[in-house]
Amino acid sequence: MTDTFRLMLAQADPTVGDIAGNAAKAREYWAKGRAAGVDMVALTEMFVTGYQTQDLILKPAFQRAALDAVEALARDCADGPALGIGGPAVRDGRLFNAWWVLQGGRATAMVLKHHLPNDAVFDEKRVFASADVAGPYVVNGVRIGTPICEDAWHPDVAETLQETGAEILLVPNGSPYHRGKPNLRLNLMVQRVVETGLPLCYLNMVGGQDDQVFDGSSMVLNPGGHLAVQMPQFDEATEIVTFRRGPEGWRADEGTKAPIPPIGEADYRACVVGLGDYMRKTGFSKALLGLSGGIDSAIVAAIACDALGPENVRCVMLPSEFTSAHSLEDATAAARALGCRLDTVPISGTQAAVGQALAPLFEGTEPGITEENIQSRLRGLLLMALSNKFGEMLLTTGNKSEMAVGYCTIYGDMNGGYNPVKDMYKTRMFLTAKWRNENHRPWMEGPAGEVIPERIITKPPSAELRANQTDQDSLPPYEVLDAILEGLVEKDLSVAEIVAQGFDAATVKRVEHLLYIAEYKRFQSAPGVRLTQKAFWLDRRYPIASRWRDGT
Repeated sequence: MTDTFRLMLAQADPTVGDIAGNAAKAREYWAKGRAAGVDMVALTEMFVTGYQTQDLILKPAFQRAALDAVEALARDCADGPALGIGGPAVRDGRLFNAWWVLQGGRATAMVLKHHLPNDAVFDEKRVFASADVAGPYVVNGVRIGTPICEDAWHPDVAETLQETGAEILLVPNGSPYHRGKPNLRLNLMVQRVVETGLPLCYLNMVGGQDDQVFDGSSMVLNPGGHLAVQMPQFDEATEIVTFRRGPEGWRADEGTKAPIPPIGEADYRACVVGLGDYMRKTGFSKALLGLSGGIDSAIVAAIACDALGPENVRCVMLPSEFTSAHSLEDATAAARALGCRLDTVPISGTQAAVGQALAPLFEGTEPGITEENIQSRLRGLLLMALSNKFGEMLLTTGNKSEMAVGYCTIYGDMNGGYNPVKDMYKTRMFLTAKWRNENHRPWMEGPAGEVIPERIITKPPSAELRANQTDQDSLPPYEVLDAILEGLVEKDLSVAEIVAQGFDAATVKRVEHLLYIAEYKRFQSAPGVRLTQKAFWLDRRYPIASRWRDGT
């Protein structure tokens, strides 16, 4: 009887659609496991195709390519450890989210996902069929049960596997980050361990995919819920876990115990990973952004430098007649501290030319928001011209507070291909700036020290589209605005419930109105990193044309 079982967990970053590249990466991990003498190498959910594929998985040609890759992996990985890898499966014309076990040149087992998540960012019921729960499979004499991701978030699949003889639970995942997610996963997996009495390996992928960032944080739990292994958050990593059979069953040896960073650091890291992988996976190596001298663009510049390196980031200052001297000074100081390029392109002449062209049509009207927005749209035009000319991805810099209430100009400062701070409220932007100034990590490509000048953090925020303008001329103070938005967006509270917390009723109703009428802007906004469970895109899907307002 086997008394030890060595399992290599590969916490890796696949790329959606790069089937050949993902298969090559799987072969590399398998070869590493074979050299280490393990019994099995495990990769994550849907690794062959990357995750999430969305409707791409519905293309028959894509399915065939993925299944061909699985067959080739079985042939190529015949002489050595078993390989467990996620990919699609087709049975009786139905498409499944599957996990393949390859050994000896063939597929020795195929596990099909039972529970299909259909909330938040997931639409698996749209593309996959649900399978019946099956029993464990055997690798080198050990019976392993594999609940695939969502299957482990419910008790029934793990309990069925335990009742049908599983000795170890191995859970491959594609679980994206949001605040507090590592603790949520840990608590749920402890429940599965306590319910079944079995050790459990929770294996999660890493890397950015569009708005989602998969953060790893893989772990191994022994019976009783004791943590034996904690793999790092966000990093690609491998861990060889040795299980030993004793009088009370299988137990994992103690291994890596990587700390899970606090939320402020994790959010910033998610922004860096999300931007870096979006660039890499879409074929861009250089980025540019408008650097205004304000906090939002300064933070995005820091994120870009940390993700890509300062040498690959171009900042552009686009001053108008309303741009203050201190904004010019602060933008220069921020670019200098980060070590990235700063170009200056004044817009006053262009603004005057547009004003002259429109003057006959605008005759008899008073200057106002239209003229302010022309400035923003001219900046967007010039930044897009630089992006087109030099092949640099334009980053947009609006925070979640602005995106929520439409305090942004469509076809102006909303121009861009990606927004790493799209899901970060303004009040958290201030905290993030202070954190980045005080901390530096090995994964940051940018320099240490104060990279966001103190005056940028402390001065009143302003779009500087007219003389002496501040954001608070048009919006409630950000601490008030963000608290109201937290109630409306994150918690789905009614107006009455928010007013009962002590907020002015007229202010709450105004913020609610702004939230709803800005839906059309958000619909056309750039994708950005998901940090919360109510990010604007897949998490929160509202109609553009809607007359609903909370009458309470």
